[in-house]
Amino acid sequence: MAEEKDAVQQAAKDALARHQAHQKRQLILWIGALIVGAVLGTLGIGPLNDFFNFIATVFTRLFQFVAVPTIALAVITTLAALGADKSTGRIFAHAVTYTLLTTISAAAIGLVLYLWIAPGNLPADVIGAGAADVPLQKVGSLSYYDHFLTVIPNNLLQPFLSGNVLSVMIIAAAVGLALAFMPKTENRAVLLKGIEGAQEVLFTLIRALLWALPLGILAFSAQLSAQIEAGVIVGALGKYTAVVLGGNVIQFFVVLPLFLLARGLNPIRVFKKMAPALAVALFTKSSAGTLPVTLASAETRLKANPRVARFVLPICTTINMNGCAAFILVTSLFVMQNAGFELSLGTMITWLFIAVLAAVGNAGVPMGCYFLTLSLMSGIGAPIGLMGVILPIYTIIDMIETCENVWSDSSVCAMVDHDLKDELAASEEAPSLS
Repeated sequence: MAEEKDAVQQAAKDALARHQAHQKRQLILWIGALIVGAVLGTLGIGPLNDFFNFIATVFTRLFQFVAVPTIALAVITTLAALGADKSTGRIFAHAVTYTLLTTISAAAIGLVLYLWIAPGNLPADVIGAGAADVPLQKVGSLSYYDHFLTVIPNNLLQPFLSGNVLSVMIIAAAVGLALAFMPKTENRAVLLKGIEGAQEVLFTLIRALLWALPLGILAFSAQLSAQIEAGVIVGALGKYTAVVLGGNVIQFFVVLPLFLLARGLNPIRVFKKMAPALAVALFTKSSAGTLPVTLASAETRLKANPRVARFVLPICTTINMNGCAAFILVTSLFVMQNAGFELSLGTMITWLFIAVLAAVGNAGVPMGCYFLTLSLMSGIGAPIGLMGVILPIYTIIDMIETCENVWSDSSVCAMVDHDLKDELAASEEAPSLS
């Protein structure tokens, strides 16, 4: 008996060693693809850059393809299992608490840096020239009131066809809770098995995408370096850019690791385990599009409880926008300052909370923060020509913001999983009353 137990323990150790070795090889491969792509992109070979653009577009579309059903199925299955369980409320409460704390911290850091670095006003002719680049067709349809109304679904299919993440979340939450509280009939069991089967199919597709991810990283990296080489991404706004990027860097490397350390977690370990998701977020500029990789990394690499990961991460993808909150605040203050608005301390603090609330309601899609800020500035009558000046450098800002958002999502997931690990383990071991 003892020999069998030793054999089982040794087999488990060997499996763990093989898994860790595989993860190390993957990380080396991803880093290698990142470096090689960056080098190839700077060579300026037209056909090669076109090929990389094609590969990057294919990967972006594939991530978008699996993102919406991943959100819906993850929320439905998790709420169906947890909806009637007291741990559901605790998971949600922990996730929302950490989300608000990290998002407010990000906005506060942006405000402090704005006051310290104190970017000055731009010449009026520069702002006037930038007005021509503002995508005005977006402004009329992006008032915050209209944005809120578009979240409320009026049919089942449209949110999925349009990729409206918040609407999909509402539908998925309603279906999941209905399954949790409906009578435990045979029809319910069959329906749940079908939904869980569809989720297994989806996760198989996600694993296939992860297997091919080095090719995507190579293409994304080459695409970015080619843009930098061509001068598409330029740091023309100096101090403003320093405030936005500086705030993101501090939140990424200082504040979020401090949150993890405060909860007894090793931030370096969490970062390594979630590295694939961070790499995809950096290049796709969409936290919703990155969600399939974030979920897979949390479950298979970080070993987070699936009940936590599949509930917390879709929610965080929708409401946990650290980088977006900082961008909205800093950009709004910069635009209002250039427009001659009086920026008292009370006004700045008010806009801090406006930025946090706006970020919570923002969809995790490329340029979502830009258009939301544009809408807010248009709503208060501020001249929006400066938004056109910011537009050329927003690509690099959007990349870093998205990466920070996904890192914050990962941190929140890790903290919730750590906080409730014992409680969830106990509930899983308890006999079912149904």
